[in-house]
Amino acid sequence: MKKYHFIGIKGAGMSALAQVLFDLGHEVQGSDITSEVFTEYQLKEKGIKILPFSAENIVEGYTYIAGNAFNDDHIEIKKAYDKGYPVIRYHEFLSNFMEDYTSIAVTGSHGKTSTTGLLSHVMNGDKETTYLIGDGTGVGKNNADYFAFESCEYRRHFLAYHPDYAIITNIDFDHPDYFEDIHDVVSAFKSMAKQVKKAVIAYGGDQYIEDISLDIPIYTYGIEGDYTVEARNVEVLDEGTRFELYIKNEYIDEFLIPMFGDHLILNSLSVLAVCYLEGLDFENIKSAFLTYGGVKRRFSETKLKNYIIVDDYAHHPKEIEATLETARKKYKNRKVVAVFQPHTFSRTEKFLDEFAHSLKEADKVYIVDIFGSARESSGNLSSEDLVKLIPEAELLTETKIKDLDQHEDSVIIFMGAGDIQKYEKRFTELIS
Repeated sequence: MKKYHFIGIKGAGMSALAQVLFDLGHEVQGSDITSEVFTEYQLKEKGIKILPFSAENIVEGYTYIAGNAFNDDHIEIKKAYDKGYPVIRYHEFLSNFMEDYTSIAVTGSHGKTSTTGLLSHVMNGDKETTYLIGDGTGVGKNNADYFAFESCEYRRHFLAYHPDYAIITNIDFDHPDYFEDIHDVVSAFKSMAKQVKKAVIAYGGDQYIEDISLDIPIYTYGIEGDYTVEARNVEVLDEGTRFELYIKNEYIDEFLIPMFGDHLILNSLSVLAVCYLEGLDFENIKSAFLTYGGVKRRFSETKLKNYIIVDDYAHHPKEIEATLETARKKYKNRKVVAVFQPHTFSRTEKFLDEFAHSLKEADKVYIVDIFGSARESSGNLSSEDLVKLIPEAELLTETKIKDLDQHEDSVIIFMGAGDIQKYEKRFTELIS
């Protein structure tokens, strides 16, 4: 048993990793800001101690795992270095940790968390799998041979990893505060792919995938097309989506997934590719799909009176399109209302027109104030600039949240990566 202290334990990846190490029998504690964050609930459920940041937390006997959001001059990191205690960054620790497993990295500009959650659940239907998901969920299993984890491209952190397999869900321009342009993003993914040991599983409909050339196999996946792993004869049912799986043009089996939307079929195909390559039992895999309940903040539904209320992390135009498509396919006879919180000024400015285009797919749109970040607290525009581009849109403040109660019998989707949940919470309190 080792002793670990996490500096910034409420971070999504940090929280998940802390839970993994705790499950594996280590002594784990951590520190962070005192404000409530959704990632802390599972830590508390497991009895993992969360302390306020303080130099007094730094004592002999612990290995200190530092979150990537904090610089070396952070009060706890600095003291640990000054005392000569072992300090390791999150992505560096994870790189060493995965060497004991057959590892599967899930990366891409969008859909990482949903795909990692699905992969973890489905693989555990046949083989014990330790996993780390970007919604703050982590589970460590002592007998696991596999490790599935979410691998983030931001600041090229995923270049610390050398996994056995990598799923690339897509390559798109995001994080304009770091990446210069799409070419910079593609360059990062190319570098990452070259570090994969056995095979890359990539969405074949992505225009940038064909730019990646490797010495290991690339398995492309997609719906009805020239792909290595393919879904054919897709049928949307009341209970989900059914399709036939073909690999290398050979019929494998028929699958039913309790999900709606093309992006979730694609996620399922990437998971099935990994299971196929590792020779997992497909009868067990089919059963595991049927019990999948999703991950936190990815089309998380609450039914209250005649409202369907959805909480979703979508904060990029492509993610908004996917979320609205799911709502349309699952609730064909209901209107769709989007309550969107733009996340960071730089992203909002860069994708302003694209946000407007994607949100127009909703029947009614409400925009709340832009959620800034520690790196940028202001910008050159406001939410009003987005409202002006959408005919069915208006600004929404916390004091006007009751305006949403006119949308009874609708699907109301609260979307964003900031604190959009406070608007959702306020609304549910008003109608309860």
